[in-house]
Amino acid sequence: MSSTAFGQSTVLGYPRIGANRELKKAVESYWAGRIDATALHSVGRELRAGVWQQLRDARLDAIPSNTFSYYDHVLDTAVAVGAVPERFARLGLPELDTYFAMARGVDAEPALELTKWFATNYHYLVPEIDPGTVFVANPAKALGEYAEALELGISTRPVLVGPATFLLLAKGADPFARLDDLVEIYATILADLAAAGVEWVQLDEPAYVADRSPDEIDGLHRAYIRLGELAHRPRIFVATCFGDLGPALPVLLKTPVEAIGLDLVAGTGNLRELAAAGPLNGKTIVAGLVDGHNIWRTDLRAAAVDGATVTALADHVAVSTSCSLLHVPVDLSVETRLAPELHDRLAFARQKVDEVVLLGRALRDGTAHLPAPPASTPEAWHNAGVRDRLAGLTPAGRRRGDYETRAAAQQARLNLPELPTTTIGSFPQTGELRKARAELRAGSLDADGYDARMRAEVERVIRLQEEIGLDVLVHGEPERNDMVQYFGERLDGFAATDHGWVQSYGSRCVRPPVIYGDVARKAPMTVAWSAYAQSLTDKPVKGMLTGPVTILAWSFVRTDQPLPVTADQVALALRDETVDLERAGIRVIQVDEPALRETLPLRRAGQRAYLDWAVGAFRLATSGVADDTQIHTHLCYSEFGEVITAIDDLDADVTSIEASRSKMEILGDLAAVGYRRGVGPGVWDIHSPRVPSHGEVVSALTRAVAAVPARRLWVNPDCGLKTRAYPETEASLRLLVAAAAEIRGH
Repeated sequence: MSSTAFGQSTVLGYPRIGANRELKKAVESYWAGRIDATALHSVGRELRAGVWQQLRDARLDAIPSNTFSYYDHVLDTAVAVGAVPERFARLGLPELDTYFAMARGVDAEPALELTKWFATNYHYLVPEIDPGTVFVANPAKALGEYAEALELGISTRPVLVGPATFLLLAKGADPFARLDDLVEIYATILADLAAAGVEWVQLDEPAYVADRSPDEIDGLHRAYIRLGELAHRPRIFVATCFGDLGPALPVLLKTPVEAIGLDLVAGTGNLRELAAAGPLNGKTIVAGLVDGHNIWRTDLRAAAVDGATVTALADHVAVSTSCSLLHVPVDLSVETRLAPELHDRLAFARQKVDEVVLLGRALRDGTAHLPAPPASTPEAWHNAGVRDRLAGLTPAGRRRGDYETRAAAQQARLNLPELPTTTIGSFPQTGELRKARAELRAGSLDADGYDARMRAEVERVIRLQEEIGLDVLVHGEPERNDMVQYFGERLDGFAATDHGWVQSYGSRCVRPPVIYGDVARKAPMTVAWSAYAQSLTDKPVKGMLTGPVTILAWSFVRTDQPLPVTADQVALALRDETVDLERAGIRVIQVDEPALRETLPLRRAGQRAYLDWAVGAFRLATSGVADDTQIHTHLCYSEFGEVITAIDDLDADVTSIEASRSKMEILGDLAAVGYRRGVGPGVWDIHSPRVPSHGEVVSALTRAVAAVPARRLWVNPDCGLKTRAYPETEASLRLLVAAAAEIRGH
């Protein structure tokens, strides 16, 4: 076992997509057959080397490796421990193609489930573990990346998802019962790493910042007693993030692990728990003092005070980010169009590394060299009119009429068949659409020319839906770059970046806007497009909006006022939009809230207060319309059973929800709370390129009809179709409509 010290500064991870999304482009080229595996691996090697060299040049003491991934780090860990489900192993594909089959599915097999990584907008692939899973150690990726870095003269710290968290994230027949088996595989991996000269290994255990049972906490203790007692292993750094470690902290302190990472940004109670824990037994405490989940500059002097508190408790302290920098953009220096007063208050991944290094030096040398904290919020960022509207709100502003009365009025107005068919909103964003948007930005296409191209696409989408036979249509959103960014560019109090890309899942990247001031609507944002689409057809066209909670969750939000206040400001802007859509003749309005679950506090103690303001914001946004206007919402890719009562409380007339990968399990949760409004469980997984079979869609819909009366059931895909291509979209939608007709005929 190594005796090497940890160092004064580190990060828990770094963006892996590249400064210009090189990884996205390479992976998608591989999927399309334009490059081979050798070329893809070459891009990966260049990206990894660039990150390690950048972190070394920034004078970071301890540099992580094995944080790079071609798709998802949880999937990487599944491969490292041999947890490849037999249904994929028997396909007989090369290793890389088996990996991507698990992530995306193939014609013969649907993909692993996809859901949110704790309190973030990152999606991970859910491992499938059951009593028959045969774990096998496969440390090749971790060893290979460690060796690559050594070739550059950089000694790194390999990172894996820890064994307890890995199983707590998994699905199957009691995955956690396999903990002892899995720990033995980790023991083998650690021995192989030690044999290669690895001095430290990082095992991420963020699952323990949520409420855990005594048995689960005992499992954590058992796992790290076993790993800590290995004769030949690297030193072990157990990293946690996204909240307070709570009762798991004293348990970890009683194990032989050498270092424990604590989030001191989201986990404000960790300092108190650390002080109460008693002797730290010579352990290194890795203090997460720099926010890895938001992009505001750190108040380094305030952070140094917390660092000093930890230093008084522990023999050795290192400064780190609160979580991996995977969740923020790469480099602020390339953002040349942000207003100076905003730019000076921000820090992306590269700048946060500098903050970590400065704080690490401050722990050693004192705080005299630390810069002053950011200035207070400029007065120009405040909007008295918005604040006055919020102050004048009454409870009646968040209520609609009785649902049964609404449902009758809506059916009289819409005259929909049983099992109405629809989509979630977006249609494929073709190369032509992206080209038009790029030409508009470059000035080679004027606004009138751009609008003409978008109108032509809207008409094409409407005609296609009519021909396929859908009942409620959408305009397809060709004019939208992203479901949050689009609105951020049209609301006061928001700023957009040019290069602030963040990985959402796989090759999917988003540019979250920045909420820096009071939010207000400048003008109608979607009305003209929806009204134009409605003018083309006699069928109802849905107006499409993103809900207030999701806009907050998928933006970088100001920290100088409480989240509920910002949520209500966004909700007021959306309320104005829903009222204008209704006035323009739009009879169905969808307000999406896919982030409702992901923003839920990880511990039960904080959940009720969050759900109160989150539900209140949605109802504020949607309660300005008449009873005969139908309000839809959409939820996807989270474990929604935990917020099922809140879904009911949203009081949407129809809720569409991801359900295909989870085999309709959400319907049982809805039934348990007496949900009595319309529901559209997704019958087609749009995050996979495979076209489902007719039998699969009919089977999914049959399960849905068994759980929900047909008069309340809608038929739709899991999510928007933006990332799909037209051939698979058309084929799948035709299957969807045919399946609905078949079930209606029974």
